[in-house]
Amino acid sequence: MSKSPVTIFTAKKIITIDDACPLATHIAVAEGHILSVGDKTLLDEYPDARIEQRLADKIIMPGFIESHCHTLEGLYWQYTYVGYFERYSPDGVYHAGFKSIDEIIAHLQQIEAACTDADTPLVAWGFDPIYFAGRRMLVSDLDKVSTERPIVVMHASSHCLNTNSLVLQLAGIDNTTAIEGVIKDDDGVPTGELREMAAMFAAFAAADLHIFEQGSEVCLWNFAKSAQAVGVTTATDLYAPLNHATLNTFVQVTEQDSYPLRIIPAYSAPTATPAKGVKHLQRCADYSNDKLHIGSIKLMTDGSIQGFTARLLSGRYYNGAGNGIWNAPPEELKQAVLAYHRAGFHINIHTNGDEATELMIEAIEQANAAYPRDDHRHTLQHCQLITEQQLQRAKAAGICVNLFINHVYYWGEAHRQITIGPERAEMLDPLGSAERIGVNYSMHSDAPITPMNPLFLVWVAVNRLTHKGRLLGAAQRLTLDKALRAITINGAYVLKKDHLMGSISRGKYADFAVLEQDPYAVAAMNIKDIKVWGTVLGGKVLPNNRHEHSR
Repeated sequence: MSKSPVTIFTAKKIITIDDACPLATHIAVAEGHILSVGDKTLLDEYPDARIEQRLADKIIMPGFIESHCHTLEGLYWQYTYVGYFERYSPDGVYHAGFKSIDEIIAHLQQIEAACTDADTPLVAWGFDPIYFAGRRMLVSDLDKVSTERPIVVMHASSHCLNTNSLVLQLAGIDNTTAIEGVIKDDDGVPTGELREMAAMFAAFAAADLHIFEQGSEVCLWNFAKSAQAVGVTTATDLYAPLNHATLNTFVQVTEQDSYPLRIIPAYSAPTATPAKGVKHLQRCADYSNDKLHIGSIKLMTDGSIQGFTARLLSGRYYNGAGNGIWNAPPEELKQAVLAYHRAGFHINIHTNGDEATELMIEAIEQANAAYPRDDHRHTLQHCQLITEQQLQRAKAAGICVNLFINHVYYWGEAHRQITIGPERAEMLDPLGSAERIGVNYSMHSDAPITPMNPLFLVWVAVNRLTHKGRLLGAAQRLTLDKALRAITINGAYVLKKDHLMGSISRGKYADFAVLEQDPYAVAAMNIKDIKVWGTVLGGKVLPNNRHEHSR
């Protein structure tokens, strides 16, 4: 019997995601870890335990794991939301969606009129022109808001943005600019749309914006609010600069006893040469604690499918648009994989298009042949257009895949009609194929790109419906069992943390998602509507205090 104080949690039903004991009603916890899982006989085994009965009528599951998201979720809400779909802020405030570019411009004009500081850039986020029947936002649109204040409108993917003429002028972008990703009209004049990092960072520098260097205390607390409200106890930050200021803030915030989230940041490898990055990450790993797990990296290959910057093996999009953009030369990307693999780090690689996926599978195969590692678990992130042949190679090479399943709902219609066509759209985010082939997989929201909500991920994976109700890829649906594993133990596995989390098992963190309803007792169409009562982190009960205000 443990000498430390023991708490026994009781629940209506405990879904453990542990095949040794799939269902239970009681969990014994001490020092933030699980001692034992079972039934009421635990009360006899630990006669001096404190009994936690607040969850007695609830459903307990392992704390959900958001295996690909960004602390940008906490930062973006300090700006103006202009997305197509309705959304709730970390505090539960309702934000309606915008159904035309004219609506967005009118809203930004209202924001501009209320601004008292003439030098502060106006930043908006969530915009996606793919919903507006071919209409793109132009410099002339944003100049209607202001020609004297820098304006940056981030696309939903975060791989593109739009600016007004002032930002273009400050960035020195004109007809002669040869930066890849600067979109121009038929006369060679920049439209104000900038795609991928080289072009976007020119605008950020001109407007003195540091959007991808998120890391303030407010940002991290907003991030935690979004996570805790939907049952997430561990979330990633899969493009973390980990500079001195950001790292210090991560440490200071996660060391606070009241902080309700574990964070796994992946170092933004493109911010340094591989040699410098390896040394930097080795130093950063020493700052890890129970709520901060440092030791992985993130590489960027291509861009966004709906932004037409993902790299396709076919070389063209369904609507005739040309191929996407490499964020670094392919050979440099392969050398980076080799360096970080050799150094022993876990590598996460953004690959949306099948050409990018092909390149990175080859890079990992070559790196592991040169420096064999039995359990590297390098993970292709998003890899939405991965083919069955590529999945076979991934399995053989020990590569995991983390699929961006929300695309089926949010962009499935656009992919079917515009970007990749009906046939390929059936294979979008092929979770069913990954399951059948035996590739280790998980799924994610990529918040703030789409809202963080693991039960919604489960709903999409089980039903595969677009936002218009179309079934897209029936053969790629998961069973409820498999979908729940994808947001718990599978998420832990692809992050190399399954020894610590992902199931309610002896020795793991006492991290739980507390639900008002049993996922197995509701219709498949109602899974997304299950309410999250709260979470438990390291044995500490955290009721969901976020109230979603009525519209």
